This record gives sequence, C-alpha cells and structure tokens, in this order.
Amino acid sequence: MGTESKRLANFELLRIAAMFMIISLHYMVKGWVATPFPFVAKDNPVGVLAWLIEAFCIVAVNCYVLISGYFCVESVWRPGRVAALFSQVLFYSLLVPVFLLLTGVVSAGDLDVYNWIGYIVPFGTEHYWFATAYLVMYLFAPFLAAGIGKMKKRDLQILIVLLLTFFTLEKTVIPVFLATDRYGYDFGWFLCLFVVAGYLRLYGISWLEKQSHAVGAYALSSLLIWMLALFSNTLGGEIETLIHYANMLYTYNHLLCLVGAVSLFYAFKNMRIREGRFAAAVRKLAPYTFGVYLLHEHILVRYEWMKWLGVEKVKESFLFVPHMIGCVLLVYVIGTAADAARAWVFARVTALFTKKREKQ
Repeated sequence: MGTESKRLANFELLRIAAMFMIISLHYMVKGWVATPFPFVAKDNPVGVLAWLIEAFCIVAVNCYVLISGYFCVESVWRPGRVAALFSQVLFYSLLVPVFLLLTGVVSAGDLDVYNWIGYIVPFGTEHYWFATAYLVMYLFAPFLAAGIGKMKKRDLQILIVLLLTFFTLEKTVIPVFLATDRYGYDFGWFLCLFVVAGYLRLYGISWLEKQSHAVGAYALSSLLIWMLALFSNTLGGEIETLIHYANMLYTYNHLLCLVGAVSLFYAFKNMRIREGRFAAAVRKLAPYTFGVYLLHEHILVRYEWMKWLGVEKVKESFLFVPHMIGCVLLVYVIGTAADAARAWVFARVTALFTKKREKQ
C-alpha cells in the first residue's frame, strides 16, 4: 500500500465513504423508507427519492471488497489476519447480546439455544453474511493471487468475462429468477470481485484513469439503476416478472452495480489527498469501519436501531433525508467509538500475553 507503515488516505477515505453508504442502505431498506416494489411512483415521491439515493449507495459493498482484493493480490498472506477477523467478529457477536441483557433491552427469555449458537459460531450460521463471505475470500486469497500473477493478460481477461457471464451478465439481461443467483451475498461473488481487483491492480482500465470519466461512469450507472428500476416498476402491473427485475437492479452482482463500483473505486484511486490533519484523521478512523458494520448489523440490533432513532416518524416525508444524515453520522460515531475501545482492549491483552511469553 505504498509503504507498509502508512496506508493510502484516498483508499481509506473510500472505505469510510462505503460504510456511510452501507448504513444509509440499511436505514432506507430496513426502516421501510424505500417502499418495496411495486408501488405507484406518482403517489410516492418519497419512495422515488429513496430509491435514487439507494442507487448511488448500492456500490458500497463491492467497493469495500475491491479495495481488499486490490491490495491482497500483491501482499503477503498472513494467517494472523484470519485470527484477527475471527476475534473481532466474536467480540461483537457475543458481547452485544450480553450488553443488551444487562441493560434490559432484551430479556433472557427472548434468547433461545439456537440464538446463542448463532452468536457463538457467527461464520457458520452467517450471522454476518459479509464477514462469512469475506473470510472465505481471504482464505482463497493466496491461491487467487498466485494464479492471477501467473496468467497472461489476455487469459485473465477471458477468465473475467467467463466469471461475469455466470455471476452477472445472465441476470442483467434475463428478467427471471435464476436458481444460481445469490444476488452477490456470497463468497462466490467476492472471489469474482477479487479477480477483477487483481486485474485492476496489474493492468488497470486506462479510460477510467481520467477523473471525469470515473465520476461520470459512476453517476451514469447509478442513474441507470434508478431509471430502469422505476421503468420496470411501472410496467410491472402488466408484466409481473419486471418487478423481479426492478429488485435485481439493486443487487451487488448486477452489471450496472459492478460498473458503478469500479468507477467509484477509480474516482478515489486517482484522488490526491494532501498530507495533513485530514489525511491523518482518515487513516485514524478507517480501521474501525468494519467494527461499525459489526455493531449496527448484529442480529439483535439490525432491525431495531431504526426504531430507536425514530425512522418511523419521518419515513413518509422528505424529512427522512436530514434525519437519515443525522442517524448515519450517529451510528458511525458510536460504532467507531466502540471499535476503538475494542482495539484498545485487544492491544492490552496482546501486550500482556507477549510479556508473559518473554518471561518464560
């Protein structure tokens, strides 16, 4: 990443921006601000605006994975990162229910044996689908990186086309349910993104190197997602399968979402951030973004925090926009503070064990 000791501020800023987008997506979908398809657009302008914002945010998860793949393809694979991921996920998976029990937010009778199994083995039960998919991708990372490095550019291009045909192109052009489509919520799509990111790192896309092209492609892709979804929604009354297609436009492995994510990735890749307080703050905050996700997406929290923050009161009004901005900032700040505390605890425990080993 340029140097081992200093992360690149532009990519770290993208990591932060992606997390803001992810929280916004959860606010609108799980807070029922983005009215499910089908709906009558002219009678629901709030829903139309919500889906427009969704279209610009839906690229966030892909961007997050692209960042990891972009650097993992040429970095040293470390088993310690697997252990760190396990421990961080378990920290939230186990301690959030304990905290909610102690504060009386939930009662012991609300949690059965199956719930606790999910907290104890969050990867196998997909308590956090992203963490499970990311873990599998990272386990495959050394094999993928070695293969990408040995392939000729032309062969790698052919491989990417074949992967995208399976994961993306079919669902993009065929408006029917496909049995193999997981909407990008699985490690298969993450592996595909890793290969794409590896190609970007080794060969790049020259057209997107120009900032105006990258920003324009991101904006156009997002607008097309929104416009096609509204168009499909309008015709859905006559052709039912188009309602399915409207929803598929807002999935991670749709072609437009991929194009938008790669374009936004390039917009940040070529961004120049001067060294100073802002760059230092970005580097300081970015490592805690995953903790923000783990806290607000805990199964006991993911459908509740919108209720705690009163989304219900504004979901049918344009006031949801300033309310959402405030809620997203609050969730991010609380999540960052919580993960900073976790990192402090982990650092102290690690130091303690290190001292004990040195004494032996």
